[in-house]
Amino acid sequence: MADAAYQYDEASSAISQAEALKEVKWTYKDYKDWEFDPRNRVELIHGIVYAMAAPNTPHQSISSVIHGEFYSFLKGKTCKPFPAPYDVRLFYKEDESDDTVVQPDVIIVCDPQKLGKEGCRGAPDLVIEILSPSNSATEMNRKKNLYLKAGVSEFWIIDPEIQQVEINILENERYMPYIFHAGDVIKSFIFPEFELPANVLFSPEMV
Repeated sequence: MADAAYQYDEASSAISQAEALKEVKWTYKDYKDWEFDPRNRVELIHGIVYAMAAPNTPHQSISSVIHGEFYSFLKGKTCKPFPAPYDVRLFYKEDESDDTVVQPDVIIVCDPQKLGKEGCRGAPDLVIEILSPSNSATEMNRKKNLYLKAGVSEFWIIDPEIQQVEINILENERYMPYIFHAGDVIKSFIFPEFELPANVLFSPEMV
């Protein structure tokens, strides 16, 4: 389907390509064959393509710290952290007809059976998204609903601008939010022994 539908111009931006691709409902089978510039990223949500702007410096600094902290904490354990770009097929289907592929900033997967060569097959146990000027509240609300539907147990939203971490815990088929600010100690609920001072994320050097 993807081969016949569009011929890509190498000089085109991810945004213009994504806008063109919105004309059709796509699947992972299509997505895996697209040839975007490696510097550009897109996500596929319910068959619709969304372009992703390049993250800024505070975003990348926080992402590096979060991944590093979880990597050290989980070293030698079954659960594994993965930083973006890393494809997550939230509603995995073996025939590749699933229509949602996202690239959260950091994920943690505890079930080795979900780790395919191409990425994560199914819902991660923990997902972390970091806000940037290009991330709208509408986009993040869409992501929250998506992760809730997929059954992600713990979902973090990190906002460098207001120095806040919102941790959403899946309880009775809905998310219960817990808020942490600079000066607090961030605690994971599915990893009770994991603690991280929020100031590590929001120090002047980071933002």
